[in-house]
Amino acid sequence: MSPDDYRRAAGFRRSSAAGVTIPHASWAYQDNPLSEGFVFEDTRDPRLAEFMGAGRQTTAGIGVGQHVAMRNSTFFRATNLIASSVGMLPTTLMRRLPNGDTEEAIDHPLRRVLKLKPNGYQTPLEFKTQMQTNVLLDGNAYARIARGVGGKVVGLIPMKRGSCQPLLNDAGELTFRYNAPGGQQMLSARDVFHFRSMITLDGLRGISLLDVAAQAIGVAVQAERAAGRLFGQGVMAGGALEVPTALSDTAYERLRESLEERYASAENAGKWMILEEGTKASQLGGDAKDTQHLETRARQAEEISRFTGVPRPLLMFDETSWGSGVEMLGQFFVTYCLLAWFVAWEQAIERTLDDKDLGVLYVKFNDGALLRGSLKDQADFFSKALGNQNPWMTQNEVRKMFDQNRMDGADVLPAGAKAIPAPAPADPKGPTK
Repeated sequence: MSPDDYRRAAGFRRSSAAGVTIPHASWAYQDNPLSEGFVFEDTRDPRLAEFMGAGRQTTAGIGVGQHVAMRNSTFFRATNLIASSVGMLPTTLMRRLPNGDTEEAIDHPLRRVLKLKPNGYQTPLEFKTQMQTNVLLDGNAYARIARGVGGKVVGLIPMKRGSCQPLLNDAGELTFRYNAPGGQQMLSARDVFHFRSMITLDGLRGISLLDVAAQAIGVAVQAERAAGRLFGQGVMAGGALEVPTALSDTAYERLRESLEERYASAENAGKWMILEEGTKASQLGGDAKDTQHLETRARQAEEISRFTGVPRPLLMFDETSWGSGVEMLGQFFVTYCLLAWFVAWEQAIERTLDDKDLGVLYVKFNDGALLRGSLKDQADFFSKALGNQNPWMTQNEVRKMFDQNRMDGADVLPAGAKAIPAPAPADPKGPTK
């Protein structure tokens, strides 16, 4: 096959735009690295290095890419926890009414996309989990917007990682350069759903978690490899036997058989050994080097947890415990880790709305399930909400929060049994002396 035939078979295409078009990087899909083109604006782009097999280079002497990072237990746990938590929560399209009330926009096509079927092959959980994972790994996630009658959004189809790039044209309008299988296309902002990390340097592309945490992951991976070499090639003997002179063959065989048959396994623990011909036993224990190795692995796990924002107990650190504050821990996770992602999702979806719907329709993540306290705390709260003094919730409102059916006559606030006395009017003459 000639070089030109090879380029055509690999999908290589020349580009008149700035930069060099090369086949799709392995950081996206190593199963088919030549499946699609990708434009690198800078030859120093870390994704180009990873495409060449080097990954994000670190001082630990290892290239960190998605496959290396996801094999680290701390990084995988944090990524999976954030992505699955975002994916499992319902996303609701709401409408503001003229009288100030709100309702679910059940008649709008976007509501079905968000809550029931984003596209022909994914559930809402699968779609949101994939997009959130892409953002954590790459800093950006893109989906093609499918529109129906009247320009309404009727589907969101994820675009292959690395195939889309946001640009600003001369008029300051946002466009996207899409390297499709059939050739490069320029798409308008109306055609692309762009969900990105909150941290950005140019206002267009989010920062990848892999880029900022590569050094910590690299050191952690090297520490894991050192542990693997220790178990695979290291000496794991528990002790040594010393003799003043060489043992005879008979004594050596008798001693070896005695150790293997009479003193090995847990059932022989604590037995005394009979040593002959001046043999002395000495125990081998862990030294400071082994202890430092364990501390390094624990330190790097903690470093990775800082980059992700996931609390330590949720990452299963063995020195931490759940205790009685599990509800507070969940609230901490939602408030200081997930809440910003919820807002980013809501505002990214609202960017897809038509101008006439802005301010009328809005998106809301139902994070109440993650913020609920224990059954006792909920019982105390709802007893006050339905209580005798100044109730503010009806029985049907409480039942709806627990997915229970409505009851007849339960849409009226309970009548307060105890009236709060009005304050006595002030004496115009002032207090009596």
